[in-house]
Amino acid sequence: MIDKLNVSAVSYLNTIPFVYGLQHTSIKDDINLALDYPAECARKVISGEADLGLVPVAAIPSIPLYNIVSDFCIGAEGPVRTVVLMSNSPVESIERVYLDYQSRTSVVLAKVLSHNLWNINPEWNPFTQEHTIKDIDPYDGLVIIGDKVFDHESNFKYKYDLAEEWIRLTGLPFVFAAWAANKKMDSAFIDTFNKALRKGVENIKESIDFYPPVSLSKIEAEKYLRNNISFELTKEKRKGLKLFWSLASIV
Repeated sequence: MIDKLNVSAVSYLNTIPFVYGLQHTSIKDDINLALDYPAECARKVISGEADLGLVPVAAIPSIPLYNIVSDFCIGAEGPVRTVVLMSNSPVESIERVYLDYQSRTSVVLAKVLSHNLWNINPEWNPFTQEHTIKDIDPYDGLVIIGDKVFDHESNFKYKYDLAEEWIRLTGLPFVFAAWAANKKMDSAFIDTFNKALRKGVENIKESIDFYPPVSLSKIEAEKYLRNNISFELTKEKRKGLKLFWSLASIV
């Protein structure tokens, strides 16, 4: 009997098509699938607790012998909507930024943009489970990701979409998370894995029907997945990813 591979995927709306594909094709018999927040996906793959995961790209270089195994990712070619800096002051006036503890990539991206685009040097603080929106002062910013954005975006006067800001800086699309493994994967498995992911991406409406969103209507969820998330890991996205890693090394 062949051991199943442990796979960690992100438990956000933007990953629903991937989860649908993995659970509605034959590959479901070959994997143990867990749903985690992004930082936990990274921790599991880095530690070896998972063999493969949808890992925030800032953490991928920390994976021993990492390799990106899929043609798919969580990316954006325009506004992503769910990775934002929110504040009640314009970005040039922000003095302190609270950072979402659930994703290292959004944290690093905010620092890259602060250094290379916004020309600010704020104090950086973690926004933990103990914090609330009420802790955010007028000259504070909050980097927040995932489905929580839908719940809090109306509480702030200013919202800066980090994917849109990255594109404004570089002219390249952005990759937030990619499927990375900590070991060499069998080519037949990779082919089957990619086919499963493609099935999900090509059946977005069905994936939403199967995993109804909590924070949005099904119509809004489908609009978000089709208009804000770009799933193909293209050459331009790989180029953007390499540039991000380069800029991230000096912030």
